Amino acid sequence: MAHLTAGPKNRTRPTQSGVRFRVLRLTFFLAIVTYLDRVCISIATPFIMQDLGLTLVQMSTVFGAFTLAYSLFEVPSGWLGDVIGPRRVLTRIVLWWSAFTMLTGAAQGLRSLVAIRFLFGAGEAGAFPNAVRSFSQWFPARERGMANGVLFLGSRLGGAITAPIALLLIQRWGWRLSFVVFGAFGIVWAFIWYRSYRDRPSEHPDVNREELAWIEQQETPNGQLPTTTAEPTPWRQLLTSPNLYAICAMYFTFGYGLYFYFTWLPTYLVRELRFSLLAGGFFSSLPFLLAGAANITGGWCTDALARTRGLRVARVMLGFTAFSLCAVLILGSILVPTAVAKAMLLALALASADFALSACWAVCLDVAPRHAGVVTGFMNTFGNLGGL
Repeated sequence: MAHLTAGPKNRTRPTQSGVRFRVLRLTFFLAIVTYLDRVCISIATPFIMQDLGLTLVQMSTVFGAFTLAYSLFEVPSGWLGDVIGPRRVLTRIVLWWSAFTMLTGAAQGLRSLVAIRFLFGAGEAGAFPNAVRSFSQWFPARERGMANGVLFLGSRLGGAITAPIALLLIQRWGWRLSFVVFGAFGIVWAFIWYRSYRDRPSEHPDVNREELAWIEQQETPNGQLPTTTAEPTPWRQLLTSPNLYAICAMYFTFGYGLYFYFTWLPTYLVRELRFSLLAGGFFSSLPFLLAGAANITGGWCTDALARTRGLRVARVMLGFTAFSLCAVLILGSILVPTAVAKAMLLALALASADFALSACWAVCLDVAPRHAGVVTGFMNTFGNLGGL
């Protein structure tokens, strides 16, 4: 695995067809759909608990079932993307999770709900590693921070818009049908992705010579050109790399805090801070709205620093600063007395952490561009173990 020392060379950008930005738009909508399906259950939690007679501990088991399965299958799904390409793997992933999102509405009790959410997590695992894996083929190193920023903007936008949409659907048709509606979005996305995406830019009929040259001339931080053919995974080299363990430890701490926002934040705001349903919905969405803006800003910032200060400053120092500020904001939310101040500081804390998210995922492409699916799979496994 490469060390974070070199910065990319300056090159003049030719006139290009811009197909890679179509790929980026598709992954942006993938991230939205991912979080529509994932966050919907946190909004529906009070209704599910009442309907199925579940306790807080039992509902925590439901949340944990998803997170455990998501963790267990991240590396296998990421590895599969390295071997056969994101086109087929992401199509399978999205169809699988869409089916089990819909089946969530058919749960009749604790056991069936736990089983469905476990299988949902197993199916969704690998979505982000494979999306990021596609960036290693379609984007040069100097654009990957931006690409990751747009991807995670989609995830936070999905988290932000889920609350009002889910509440509207639940109030009109009940919590069960809301899962059917959210699952249908994924089926539409999978059809468009399989039809329009190609694993190699050279195979896409709309990529012109200038864009192809721009993509294929890129160098990785260790001076190697990216390959378009599958290579044997160097498991020994990966598993003995200090970079991999540092990346996994970093993302464990990120996931530990992140999953509170995906699971218990709406309940905390309404039950503990005594917000109304309307105000609770607003403050449930606010962290994701702020985090979306932070993802775009952080993606631009890490790319700019990579060009001017090198990759270590762009990835490591940026992440250190953002995570440190996040910790201060979370501690501040404990100390302030008013509910609104607590909710605002929690929202700003997620935005601060997400400012580093583009750098977190771009660093996996920096250190192992030919095996990005496996490395991001390891990283996201530990992030979800932190969430569990």
